[in-house]
Amino acid sequence: MTSARELIPAPRTVESPGEGPGGAPGEAPGERTLTLDAGTTLWAAEGTGTTERWLRATLGAAFGLPLRPGPPDAPGAVRLLLDGSLDVEAYRLTAGPDGGVEIRGGDAAGVFWGAQTLRQLLGPDAFRRAPVRPGALPVLAPGTVEDAPRFRWRGLMLDVARHFMPKDGVLRYLDLMAAHKLNVFHFHLTDDQGWRVEIRKYPKLTETGSWRARTKFGHRASPLWEEKPHGGFYTQDDIREIVAYAAERHITVVPEIDVPGHSQAAIAAYPELGNTDVVDTTALSVWDSWGISPNVLAPTDTTLRFYEGVFEEVLELFPGEFVHVGGDECLKDQWRGSPAAQERVRELGVKDEDGLQAWFIGHFDRWLSARGRRLIGWDEILEGGLAPGAAVSSWRGYAGGVAAARAGHDVVMCPEQQVYLDHRQDAGADEPVPIGYVRTLEDVYRFEPVPGELTPEESRHVLGTQANVWTEVMEDASRVDYQTFPRLAAFAEVAWSRLPAPAERDFAGFERRMTAHYARLDALGVAYRPPAGPRPWQRRPGVLGRPIDGPPPNR
Repeated sequence: MTSARELIPAPRTVESPGEGPGGAPGEAPGERTLTLDAGTTLWAAEGTGTTERWLRATLGAAFGLPLRPGPPDAPGAVRLLLDGSLDVEAYRLTAGPDGGVEIRGGDAAGVFWGAQTLRQLLGPDAFRRAPVRPGALPVLAPGTVEDAPRFRWRGLMLDVARHFMPKDGVLRYLDLMAAHKLNVFHFHLTDDQGWRVEIRKYPKLTETGSWRARTKFGHRASPLWEEKPHGGFYTQDDIREIVAYAAERHITVVPEIDVPGHSQAAIAAYPELGNTDVVDTTALSVWDSWGISPNVLAPTDTTLRFYEGVFEEVLELFPGEFVHVGGDECLKDQWRGSPAAQERVRELGVKDEDGLQAWFIGHFDRWLSARGRRLIGWDEILEGGLAPGAAVSSWRGYAGGVAAARAGHDVVMCPEQQVYLDHRQDAGADEPVPIGYVRTLEDVYRFEPVPGELTPEESRHVLGTQANVWTEVMEDASRVDYQTFPRLAAFAEVAWSRLPAPAERDFAGFERRMTAHYARLDALGVAYRPPAGPRPWQRRPGVLGRPIDGPPPNR
């Protein structure tokens, strides 16, 4: 049994017997507890089926309990129901030795987040897949937890293009997101180093574009290589499974198909997509190193029609509101040297190559809008203007998000200097392949997604925030775990809870709650970075990184 004082993310209100709202001390808490056993029944009102299925699959397996269906008034029952008086995604969990457990949600997602809280309250054994203490039954202290999220977009971006993560690993990360009440999975599916989604109209995208001959080990300046092919892709049925699995956990999947830069894998598969008048695109292969490839898409009608075919299939696979088109780090050198691209500049009447990129992104902005979807892209897409419905992922600090919000565009705040989890966690020499600025657990905990210079009206355009996991130097799932955790727990609290201003946040209290949370992560098999530093097998001695000294810019 875990105290409600050890929940992560921190809830808005906790009341226990003898305490007032918010946990104010009063009389001593009551001693009576609620025990779940083989006779405990589960009643689910209409609209709560996702949580009903999840509880039986997780808590039922962890404790060996059947959680059979039963009437709502059965003694000690677990009851799930919707409550229109609660906000969207809000919940109220009430537990008592006589009244059982009741989870009310403002919608189905709210009920699900309440069930995640229930799991935490039952202790770390609730995070295992089979009973480890046969005969020991889960016990719950009486009390009430009321909670609701601060932001509607609480995201994690996972890059599977640089290092492919097999489907089971993706499903595992969806479970980890759900355990932290994160609800948007940004799926980075294409890049220079690999194309990861099956497009039936263009089979070479995966036949050729999903495999590279070798892989740089460490930063791009490293002399080390892994001399074996690397790759893989998700079939369309794999994608459907991932999207359905996410939906059962009230997670929306936002696919990213990167254009017009970060496209060498696509050009290697279909050379006509590249700037054939300045480079022999037939000689290109899927890129085996890191950084920004100069090989970008040609600004032709042929390219537009090709990617319309790609996006037609993407829309069939991903039913969510947003489609991410990348739009970042498009090097313009080939366009400057291409007679065809320069003719396109003159034909369109745009000022320069930046205007050419804005035209390219604007085409797909209009194309997606006509199909009832919304384009979102990295903050470079602001250059040249955007259609009113487009949204921006602000990664180059806060400035892009501020500009977008002031222009009336919705924004997801994910500044590289604050929440890029590939950046190193400590300045110590034992950190594996150290990249970027030091971003400690405390640094992430003190991240504030809403820039202070925005007015209240402008701030309403901040949909939320997202942590990004780029995998150039993460060769396997254990490395992804190490870079992502425990910092994702701090980020989840920032995204969910209404915390004080960064300097006023109780990081010492968060660290105390993390003591309980590490036990949950252990039960889940997460290879996180321990507070004392990396374990011997988590280190990568001799593998070159790219550390940046000093504090990151906060703008």
